Amino acid sequence: AVFTPTPKRVSFENPYLWWVYLPGASWQHPKGPSSSIKGKDNEPVVQICYEDAAAYAKWAGKRLPTEAEWEFAARGGRASAKYYWGNTLKPGGKWPANIYQGSFPDHNTKEDGFADVAPVKSFAPNPFGLYDMDGNVWEWCSDFYRPDYYAKSPAVNPQGPADSYDPEEPGTVKHVQRGGSFICSDQYCIRYKAGSRGKGETSSAGNNLGFRCVKDVK
Repeated sequence: AVFTPTPKRVSFENPYLWWVYLPGASWQHPKGPSSSIKGKDNEPVVQICYEDAAAYAKWAGKRLPTEAEWEFAARGGRASAKYYWGNTLKPGGKWPANIYQGSFPDHNTKEDGFADVAPVKSFAPNPFGLYDMDGNVWEWCSDFYRPDYYAKSPAVNPQGPADSYDPEEPGTVKHVQRGGSFICSDQYCIRYKAGSRGKGETSSAGNNLGFRCVKDVK
């Protein structure tokens, strides 16, 4: 799937108006066969499905984070706040993350400097020294997605549910995505807010979807 801005304002009821399915899109060709990653060495890899991310992490001797680990890391030691960077959307009048400004999905004003994926470290790190925990690209977690999991999960270090269930698509296996992306807008997808959750079918990918690896401390 490739995000494609519309020529004019449209209803938010049909996401297929701004998502185009392009055969041949991949991590090497994130916007379709005619695109490339030349000159994008410092950008996060995108067009990665859950299976891709898990396989790479295993090959690298690492793993994907649990959703609870991701949330702890994104908080950066801070108490609960509206956004992971604090309670103010634009601290000091500056955008602290790569998200969508303007009229979604037809006109991105690029107030944060980017209309698309931003290079890693374009914005300040959080108190744990982690970059881009908000915005830029969604990140896969190891957890299956269930909307009711945290109502009865273990209080300490929950590892995620044993299976997946999305009442909107009961027969589809999904995993959790966190952090939002460069197309999260205060008009439509406000998932750069702290605690917001995303979800994705296990083999799905898009040009706003990537991952990060973690490793256990021995």
